[in-house]
Amino acid sequence: MMDVRKRTVLFLKGMAMGAADVVPGVSGGTIAFITGIYEELLRSIKSVGPQTLVTLRKEGLAATWKQVNGDFLATLLAGIVTSVLLLVRPITWALDHHPILIWSFFFGLVAASVWLCGKLVKRWGIGPLIGLLAGTAIAVAIGMMNAGSGSTSLIFFFFAGALAICAMILPGISGSFILLLLGAYLPVVTALKTLDLPIIAVFAVGCVFGLMAFSRLLNWMFTRHHDLTVASLTGFLLGSLTILWPWKEVLSVRTVHAGKPDEHLEAFLQRNILPFDHATITEMDRLLGITTKDPQMIGAVVCALIGAALLLLLERYAPERE
Repeated sequence: MMDVRKRTVLFLKGMAMGAADVVPGVSGGTIAFITGIYEELLRSIKSVGPQTLVTLRKEGLAATWKQVNGDFLATLLAGIVTSVLLLVRPITWALDHHPILIWSFFFGLVAASVWLCGKLVKRWGIGPLIGLLAGTAIAVAIGMMNAGSGSTSLIFFFFAGALAICAMILPGISGSFILLLLGAYLPVVTALKTLDLPIIAVFAVGCVFGLMAFSRLLNWMFTRHHDLTVASLTGFLLGSLTILWPWKEVLSVRTVHAGKPDEHLEAFLQRNILPFDHATITEMDRLLGITTKDPQMIGAVVCALIGAALLLLLERYAPERE
């Protein structure tokens, strides 16, 4: 059984994962990776499957709970769900009203984690180096993709959930960002806010399917090719910094909730710019009703440092990695 202190720390890590997954650009897998619970999470998820039902039938609930590392999964999941339900509104509000500060916080968190995760590679060589470069390139390429228009069918939400959950457990690749690329982010967030049960249920089933399949692949990679896998995941973290860069210029806009009372324009395609260029008002800014912009340099630096400091705090309470 897990003691109260460990359970509390694990619950807080789950909340941090949930908060990260709400933000389009940050991965809950990043939080799991940098806090030392990533490999245990993969092993625990992998242990859930058809054999679980066999154990339940032959040995009972207690043996099944132990087999699937139930204390760990239940505590972590409780933290994630609590965080998503409590923070989805304030985080989306903060992204709308203080985007530079929020992105800076996560930029600092992930930037500091690149060095920390790189140290987990036991022996650097040509294989891990190629993995690092490949992971970086893939994350950068994903960040440069254009968002899709999405769909309203339940099958679409099933596959969106399966793809998003794969990204959510990959450090550096954001499940929310994948949803944004698919055009499913706003519908899913809206479903959570309004408790649209059919969409939530189908999306959740898709997540479970993707999680069961992808966790097994990652667990096999960690077991057979540890250094290559860790180096590749470190590359994902490094490449994701291009997605998290706080200062962006809007290239195009799109209409949200067309034909409804709350119809409005929002930023669609964006590109990274230097903070010194952020104050320039463009034609797209005017379309969005933006008349002044502040790069918030001091606040951005402070938030980035807080993110890095939080990483050190999380690392201090991380369990020993194998």
